[in-house]
Amino acid sequence: MLTRFHLHLVSDSTGDTVHSLARACLVQFDEAQPIEHVWSMVRTRSQIDRVIAGVEAYPGLVLFTLVNDMLRQALQEGCRRLQVPAIPVLDPVIGALASYLGRESRGLPGKQHLLDREYFARIDAMTFAIAHDDGQSSWGIDDADVCLVGVSRTSKTPTCLYLANRGVKAANVPFVPGVPLPPELLRTTRPVIVGLTNDPERLILLRRNRLSMLDHDEESDYTDIEAVRAEVREARRVFAEQHWPVIDVTRRSIEETAAAIYKLLARRHGGDG
Repeated sequence: MLTRFHLHLVSDSTGDTVHSLARACLVQFDEAQPIEHVWSMVRTRSQIDRVIAGVEAYPGLVLFTLVNDMLRQALQEGCRRLQVPAIPVLDPVIGALASYLGRESRGLPGKQHLLDREYFARIDAMTFAIAHDDGQSSWGIDDADVCLVGVSRTSKTPTCLYLANRGVKAANVPFVPGVPLPPELLRTTRPVIVGLTNDPERLILLRRNRLSMLDHDEESDYTDIEAVRAEVREARRVFAEQHWPVIDVTRRSIEETAAAIYKLLARRHGGDG
């Protein structure tokens, strides 16, 4: 089934690099059809504000190549508020080159941007989150600091990316009715596993918005109130059986959910949280 989605490509130059990279990656997904929004020559805060307004109007994945730290931060904060992932696509390559060459990237002005261990930890965590999103690479869950489990539209992906931006390796696994959870998840002992849940009516609203964005408006169990209530109940039952802590994200921002996860991590590592 063809999946249409909005893809925002943001660049402080012509946009050719981020566009080519996106195309190179998309050929791996035969049934994905992006609706591309190209934002080129983005060099001021007012332009970033227009990009964020565009993302709010058409929510979807944001890929960007921006070297100005203030603009990067403004874009990432806006995307976190909108709960959409924003990926700095060149950072892993630039970071690896800087590490290998033992020198600073020209694109990061000022000594406050020196590439240190913390920076590389964030890049490593971001790469990990993308590779382990939505149940991918379940064999690598043991390497995670945190694994989030939840039904569809419980903010698993944006929460993982928020955590990754702070150096936390976060994976996420979808809870799908009738589909067993990966055995690697059930037998792992290293990561803190957290169940995410949401109010069924709120879930239906989020799911309908998602389907309308993808031009799939037909009703199904995915948006049926009784089916969704049963789905949430079943997820909670499994979380209780596994003794996983549960966070209700209904009235929480991504930042608030992450803060609760930080406390669980601190408790695991003997901190006072």
